[in-house]
Amino acid sequence: MSLFEDTNPRALKDLLSEIHNRTTVLPDFQRDFVWEPSATQELIVSIASNYPAGSILRVRDAKRMFAAREFEGAPPLDGANHTFLVLDGQQRLTSLYQAFYGVGEHRYFLSLDKLIEGADFEETIFYVRATTKWARAHEDFTLQAKELLLPLSVLKGGAGGFSDWFLKVARQLPDKERIVLEDALLGIQNKWINVIDNYHFPVVTLSDKTEPDALCTIFETLNRTGVKLSVFELLTARFWPQNIKLRELWEKALNDYPVIADFAVDPYYVLQGISLASRKASSCKRSDVLNMAASDISAWWEKVVCGLATGLEILRDDCKVMLPKWMPYQTMLPPLAAVLARAGSPKTAEAGAHREKLKRWFWCAVFGQVYESAANSKAAKDVVEVLQWLSDGDLPESVASFGFDPRVLRDVTPRQRAIYRGAICLILGSGARDFHTQAVITGKLMTEEGIDDHHIFPGAYLGDAVPARQRDCVLNRTLIDRTTNQMIGARAPSDYLADIRSTSGFPFDEVLDSHGLPIGADSPLLCDDYQAFLELRQERMWQEIRRVTGATVPADLEVDDKALERGTAG
Repeated sequence: MSLFEDTNPRALKDLLSEIHNRTTVLPDFQRDFVWEPSATQELIVSIASNYPAGSILRVRDAKRMFAAREFEGAPPLDGANHTFLVLDGQQRLTSLYQAFYGVGEHRYFLSLDKLIEGADFEETIFYVRATTKWARAHEDFTLQAKELLLPLSVLKGGAGGFSDWFLKVARQLPDKERIVLEDALLGIQNKWINVIDNYHFPVVTLSDKTEPDALCTIFETLNRTGVKLSVFELLTARFWPQNIKLRELWEKALNDYPVIADFAVDPYYVLQGISLASRKASSCKRSDVLNMAASDISAWWEKVVCGLATGLEILRDDCKVMLPKWMPYQTMLPPLAAVLARAGSPKTAEAGAHREKLKRWFWCAVFGQVYESAANSKAAKDVVEVLQWLSDGDLPESVASFGFDPRVLRDVTPRQRAIYRGAICLILGSGARDFHTQAVITGKLMTEEGIDDHHIFPGAYLGDAVPARQRDCVLNRTLIDRTTNQMIGARAPSDYLADIRSTSGFPFDEVLDSHGLPIGADSPLLCDDYQAFLELRQERMWQEIRRVTGATVPADLEVDDKALERGTAG
């Protein structure tokens, strides 16, 4: 008996509709959705380009072999009868469902005016956090029409949804302008929208006769395999006949510059750095990297590798990005390496001046979320502008236009990785000390003592009285060792801190202050006042953000405080 019911392609829009209708669900043992929005954006670009994006494996679940749950963001099951369980493809399907149905933590848009001007699709798609005022404002069709910004959620209705949207936009214009716009948008529909509308995933459907033990074996195998051929491997093969052995160059780079190995850098970022450094018009899109000449590698490999190592040392030593897991944006590494490769290493105090500017650029990009979308385009722009700045030119746009609303810190959870990780690095930069040994926390100590980010007011202590996002926000997090975290459990801060404070000779106030936590007899930690604690820690963290970015006043970018307190911001 065959396990396979069929192996037919299925339209993406049909697969997403089945998720929305709860015909297709997940086995409850599947891990949570973990993709970053940048990965979703890359997947949408692949789909719009009609590139293969893997296959989907599902089983017809007539036997109800496992507990089931809905996809994240989809309507709750509430007893609905499903047909299929997805075994492989959860992350891709969840990300696409959230993007095309306008749910989840981010909203995705297409800049149609840029597409009309001939820009690449990957340069016109972007995402914003759903909690921002900008996102809320752009729920209004009038503003979408004025700025020619298409919410991707329009496309859940397929090409027909796009046609309805753009005809409604065009009707607002005089006849002559209307015809020109309609023709331009029809061109976009034919080139891009229809491709998305007609996109099919290969879907393997296992029959309802498949036994549970077979499904478990299949699932375990899927989670151990699935390595795709990388650009680095493709270029390794291409340049081999020209006596450029990329694999050997990479191994030498790891040996010569251990910091690169410490941060587990993808060698593709070196290739992107070379593409940025070697071209008159900086660019590092995949096609640019694939089209590099052997001479580019010969001329720039060592300079870019050295620049990468220097950049990582700056981030580790000055910005306190001590471990790979706390790197806010991996995609900032190629422009950082390219800038340092092009700028060289001055033997004067100018090197220190460069270092200060690079640090400010890094922090502005992190807290300004510059690399959340169109990272390759941002990298190319920053290489040019940062190099000019290092030569006493104008501020880069990413620095000059920086704005930050400290209220967003109440809404930043580990899922908003860049700002969250940046905030943790700022805590480390304040000289955060271990609650167990009171030693200053280093990367080595974090590894040895099991120091990680944990709640200050335990989630179990706060309970449902505080919305989940506010319980988990970065203001309620700091770096705590394994031993102390086990001691904290679900206890109130006043309770567990009393134990720490009673330890003879322990510098209680100094350790708390090193984490940016309020101290003194009136500290809200000692009376378990969560809202007062959030106020004080928000102000303390905002002071640190101002210090590293050069910001002077807060921007008004986010939803109002009441929405955050209600937990309705997301």
